[in-house]
Amino acid sequence: MKKIVLATLLMSFSVLCAQEKAKGYVYNDTNKNGKKESKEKGISNVLVSNGVDVVATDAKGKYEISLTDGQTLFVIKPNSYQFLLDEYNLPQFYYNYRPTGSPESKYKGIKPTGKLPKEINFALVPFQESEQFTAYTFGDPQAYNLEEIQYFKDGIVNEIDSNKAVFGISLGDLVGDDLDLHLPYKNAIKEIGLPWYNVIGNHDMNYDAKIDEHSDESFEQNFGPANYSYNYGKVHFIVLDNILYPDPRDGKSYWGGFREDQLKFIENDLKHVPKDHLIVLSHHIPLADNNGEWFRVEDRDRLFDLLAEYPNTLSLSAHTHIQQQLFYGKDKGFNRTKPHHEYNVGTTSGDWYSGVKNAQGVPVSTMRDGTPKGYAFIHFDGNQYTVDYKVAGKPADYQINVFAPKAVKKAKKSRHEVFANVFMGMPTDEVMFSVDNREWKKMKYTNDDDPAYESTFYKWDVSEKAMEGRRPSKSMKSTHLWSAKIPTDLPVGEYKIKIKATDLYGKEHFGETIYKITE
Repeated sequence: MKKIVLATLLMSFSVLCAQEKAKGYVYNDTNKNGKKESKEKGISNVLVSNGVDVVATDAKGKYEISLTDGQTLFVIKPNSYQFLLDEYNLPQFYYNYRPTGSPESKYKGIKPTGKLPKEINFALVPFQESEQFTAYTFGDPQAYNLEEIQYFKDGIVNEIDSNKAVFGISLGDLVGDDLDLHLPYKNAIKEIGLPWYNVIGNHDMNYDAKIDEHSDESFEQNFGPANYSYNYGKVHFIVLDNILYPDPRDGKSYWGGFREDQLKFIENDLKHVPKDHLIVLSHHIPLADNNGEWFRVEDRDRLFDLLAEYPNTLSLSAHTHIQQQLFYGKDKGFNRTKPHHEYNVGTTSGDWYSGVKNAQGVPVSTMRDGTPKGYAFIHFDGNQYTVDYKVAGKPADYQINVFAPKAVKKAKKSRHEVFANVFMGMPTDEVMFSVDNREWKKMKYTNDDDPAYESTFYKWDVSEKAMEGRRPSKSMKSTHLWSAKIPTDLPVGEYKIKIKATDLYGKEHFGETIYKITE
């Protein structure tokens, strides 16, 4: 019995020793030099977190919070303030605490930080925010080498207009396994000239980690915490690492889900968020579970329980290299009248930089569901949002790809179809077609492979010459495809097919193509 008591006391003592107190100030950095000076005043009621607990600064801007080896201390950006940015335009809002450094790994982690400093101070700069703003959203840049980093720069970064948004976020898989490419990725992103937030993806992890908590050491060295939050206008953003690695089921690969400390952070964080704010979750893997195969359902259920009291929520994810709109209602464990919307964003790498090259020398890389590669604008107005998808290298109004035969024989009975791939579409959308300004008719929703994509895919088989570049991936069913029979009993001649689609936000999009009827 004495041995048990002694062992318990020793364990308690070791926990107390490991858990230290971090102290400091969140202050108004009037000269923007990143150093707290005597005349610079603290800012009250700013939230500070260790990745689990959340505390507020006092009237003088002072905070105190426990900090354990392996945790990262960070500030939750309040409204009307900005963080200072580093040379890569990444917000400076955190302190990695690793007294003896990260565990040994193939890729560089965090160097030993030693003992906690007497004060860890965080700078904020006043900034006039509007409740109406736009954010750029990138899915999977995922470059596997420097050549693909250049494709990312030439095909995406170079066309980004910094005047059209106030910040941007990349939704994971910033690179493809080689974590030394995080630096070239940062060098590319800084050219945009906007504050940029980053999410960890399954290809940004330390694959030699023995436990999940160590799988993000290189990411945290390069970008800061993998779990954090920030405010802008009437929107509260929560960034999450939702990749469990190694997979707790068999110790191999990965599984979508959350650790207990992450769920506690979300719970503690949301205690400080008004119920009338929009909650936006940014995570790499979609929440869709496929009967638990892709995502641990219990974790998703707990997340949904935490969000249930907030009427306005949104998830942003990537990972799939397709584009889709997902909704989670009561049948999926979300106990709220209004379903939770997840926008699974198309990727900036498209189909992993596959296919022939365009005029810029960049692979066309259309995704497997027929969505061209690109990025999204998320427009916020108070606690509401709308989304615009921008196809890389194309006009902003290119939102539908229309596929139809180029020429058909005149016949009473048509066996020919027109297909409309509406990039931001979902099954409940209304999509119409008209031939040469005749009456508008409804098209049929078709959950199938996109024939336009398949026709490109099979060029690699029928070409007399070996095709340049990498063959695209095999097609998969699109969630935003519609079809209709086209008339072939009209007089011989050329006809224009017009397509009209109304999306989730009530916006109308148009597309068209031409076909001929011959004898």
